[in-house]
Amino acid sequence: MTKATLSISSKNYSSWSLRGWLLCKFAGLDFVEKQLPANDPSARAELLLLSPSFLVPRLDHKGIKVWDTLAIAEYLNELHPDAGLIPTEAVARAHCRSISGEMHSGFANLRAALPMNIKAKYPDFKIWAGAQADIDRVLTIWEESLAQFKGPYLFGKTLTMADAMYAPVCSRFTTYHVDLDPIAAAYVKRIMALPEMHEWIRGAKAEPAEMEELDAEF
Repeated sequence: MTKATLSISSKNYSSWSLRGWLLCKFAGLDFVEKQLPANDPSARAELLLLSPSFLVPRLDHKGIKVWDTLAIAEYLNELHPDAGLIPTEAVARAHCRSISGEMHSGFANLRAALPMNIKAKYPDFKIWAGAQADIDRVLTIWEESLAQFKGPYLFGKTLTMADAMYAPVCSRFTTYHVDLDPIAAAYVKRIMALPEMHEWIRGAKAEPAEMEELDAEF
């Protein structure tokens, strides 16, 4: 039987590709990767935040194409509801969809000021007010979710679409050495320690291609 195919762009730079990839992993989907070259126009537009609509990651499964991360999450939840991508309890389910949607549509200053770059390390990075407000909001979301649903992940013991949506933020906080409170720092450590994250990071570090626009010395 033909496996599903997930089209992604750079593992080093693409936060949206990481989200889609983690969703497939968390759902237990049997899939193969199709990585677009760095000079692909749609991939570059997505990475440089110039695209009005992100066309990667895109999941191709049984003749169905799904190319938005929230749509991918909902599709995978229909395929594999037992994986727990979306909580079954009503309060948790609504909360999960809300904070996932907030990440999907918001945090523009954080995205622009702290672009994902797994290979890089910026220990003395200056965070300006606009990005700090986004960081503060992320930390509030994490604190409230971890307190309400008892951790260790945002909705308890099962990794959900919310953890996939915020995983690239964990990577950004690591790259730019963002100062975190103990609760947030422990959550970042747990996410970055996941086997799936280790696999993705190995792939990112193996990428030969670099984009000067995203490797600027901040």
